[in-house]
Amino acid sequence: MLPRFADLQRKTAHRVVGLMSGTSADGVDAALCELSGEGRGGLKVKLLAEHTQPYPDSIRERILRACEPQGGSAAELCELNFLIGEAFACAANAVLDAAHATREDVDLIGSHGQTISHIPPRTGGDSFQLGATLQLGEPAVIAERTGIAVVSNFRTRDMAAGGQGAPLVPFVDYLLFSSDDCSRMTLNIGGISNVTFLPARGQADDIIAYDTGPGNMIVDAMVQYMTDGEQSYDKDGAIAASGTINCDLLNEMLQHEFLRRPPPKSTGREEFGAGYARAMYNWGAGEGKVIQPRDVVATATRFTALTIADSLKKFVFPKGAVDELIISGGGALNPVLMQHLANELPRLRITTSDQYGLPVKAKESIAFAILARETALGRPSNLPSATGAAGPRILGQITP
Repeated sequence: MLPRFADLQRKTAHRVVGLMSGTSADGVDAALCELSGEGRGGLKVKLLAEHTQPYPDSIRERILRACEPQGGSAAELCELNFLIGEAFACAANAVLDAAHATREDVDLIGSHGQTISHIPPRTGGDSFQLGATLQLGEPAVIAERTGIAVVSNFRTRDMAAGGQGAPLVPFVDYLLFSSDDCSRMTLNIGGISNVTFLPARGQADDIIAYDTGPGNMIVDAMVQYMTDGEQSYDKDGAIAASGTINCDLLNEMLQHEFLRRPPPKSTGREEFGAGYARAMYNWGAGEGKVIQPRDVVATATRFTALTIADSLKKFVFPKGAVDELIISGGGALNPVLMQHLANELPRLRITTSDQYGLPVKAKESIAFAILARETALGRPSNLPSATGAAGPRILGQITP
């Protein structure tokens, strides 16, 4: 074990920076946390500071192009890996500044990286397709610019063990939100939406977790098409609130095959990215159609809510009663989307992670701080019941 990590074993509390950029690729979320305790109900999280570092427009455009099926040459991906690493390092240093902390105060950085491509393993009949995933954001750059050891590349070990490589946050949900008194679901609405079902008194093997489908990804893309890039998302759901839902377009969107696929499952831009969003936008607002662009956004917002709610009804509710739904991610800040969910799930108590001390925009960066600590302490942190992996695995790679 590296000397610094041997020191971690002797400490009861650790300060860790978590870094995350989701499929929306709008920037890097950083959280500096003090972590103590361990295990279900024993882990304690104190958020010391949070910071969001937006990508420069030029970098974001290159990331989005690289995510397209034919989008990135080897040279482009090579350069982006280092440029994204610089952005992640900048976010890490900024969150230290926000907390008035120095590198000597921090034990570790956990970096998810920027997903460029995620191809889950697929089975059908007698065939099996090996999964693959690629996150950029060179950890050596982050370590060099911050002077702090980095844990990165979390998804690959789970996929090498036959898993989907996602979602990984359910392990953190299990540690922080599972209860002996009630059954809960956590729902993160980022670019993609993913849910974790935590039955009362349940153990790790009892957890159900998977990607439900799109979160903000399709709506964000449609807003960009509608405004010629002047807006990157529907702030406060204002555009959706001004539009009318079109049933024909909604029914067309609901035909997507992923929505019928049973868990474990994960998805990303490969299925709900720019190609899909552009096709649906053109279908709805194309020549000869009477649908206004704002109606397309309203319909896509409704589609996101329906895919989440229908998935819960199909794959979670049959497993047992649920008392509470805890929502995080940027979608929690869209009141139109949240109202659609409340209307579709009227018997559920719906809250946000804010009410548990985890800001909705920081929950996933906090999660990767926790996952990095688990790795450094030599503990597995995937959930085979969620990812389909052959067994528990210690995740990530360490850059001193």
